[in-house]
Amino acid sequence: MDVDQLQAFCAGLPGVATRLYDDARNVLVYAVGGKRFAYFKTSAPERWRFSFRVTPERFLELTDVPGIQPARWLGRYHWVTVVDVRRVPAAYLRELVRWSYRRALGSLSKRQQARVLGEP
Repeated sequence: MDVDQLQAFCAGLPGVATRLYDDARNVLVYAVGGKRFAYFKTSAPERWRFSFRVTPERFLELTDVPGIQPARWLGRYHWVTVVDVRRVPAAYLRELVRWSYRRALGSLSKRQQARVLGEP
């Protein structure tokens, strides 16, 4: 899976909004109901590094993998950064992103979740 495919996957999840922050932050953020679940760095030297939240157990597992490291500033909240998304199997990466998405969605109230998902 390349960067474009991963961006399309993230944007295609139900109720996802994107926001591009320029200059100081230089990130493309994916959020559901205002809660972030993933982002890409958009400036050099970290261009297209991809970060998302994982479980504490997966955090320990993933940060032992070459090319995956604790996310800067958010590592203490169990966010990881993938240096090159092409090196992670596509199915595994989609599973990890879906978990991060579900966690962000689950942190919303039931009313907000229904609104995001388009339910009555």
